[in-house]
Amino acid sequence: MLNVQVRYHRGMSQRVEDATPWLSDAQVEGWKAVVALLTTLPAALDAQLKRDSGMNLYEYNVLVALSERPHGEIPMSDLARLTQSSPSRLSHAVGRLEQAGWVTRGSCVAAGKRTSARLTEGGEDQLRRAAPGHVREVRRLVVDALGPDRMAALGDAALTVVRRAAPEVADLLPACTAADTTVSAARAATAAGDDDAPAAAASAPAAGDRRDA
Repeated sequence: MLNVQVRYHRGMSQRVEDATPWLSDAQVEGWKAVVALLTTLPAALDAQLKRDSGMNLYEYNVLVALSERPHGEIPMSDLARLTQSSPSRLSHAVGRLEQAGWVTRGSCVAAGKRTSARLTEGGEDQLRRAAPGHVREVRRLVVDALGPDRMAALGDAALTVVRRAAPEVADLLPACTAADTTVSAARAATAAGDDDAPAAAASAPAAGDRRDA
């Protein structure tokens, strides 16, 4: 309930005026759409990755986060913050990625000997295989459905909310121009060896970048 407060008294309900900033009918409808988006989109992206690449969306995002760091390595505590997950959930996910040969764990001297996760060559190969299918699904469900203007507006709106909900995550999101996006997409497609890969890099790693960092 977002636009009215109801109390029950002697079997009857009545509206109670208070200082709560209840949403208007239009705002309620917009919020319901946001909730539906948050429920359905991750599930759809997760299903595609499981079907085509044998990993879920969270595991894919862990691999992407590692691929974007120098030497493909991040302390586990920092990775948990970056992926907005509990240490327990991250540990289980990294354990599955270790079993697949895509990640290793070890001591990171540069981070004060904290335990870190490191992307392996096998993990890089897995990202190259998974990225084209993931980007196609992102295009099908979001990018092509919205078009350039509404996609840019959605990105701006999402970042505004992230800045309020998790400022530390917003600070980790790099500013990206349209030209940057085009170049990154082309490089990701080339790395994947797919000439028909869509010209979008949504979550797709440019696998060669981190070794040059």
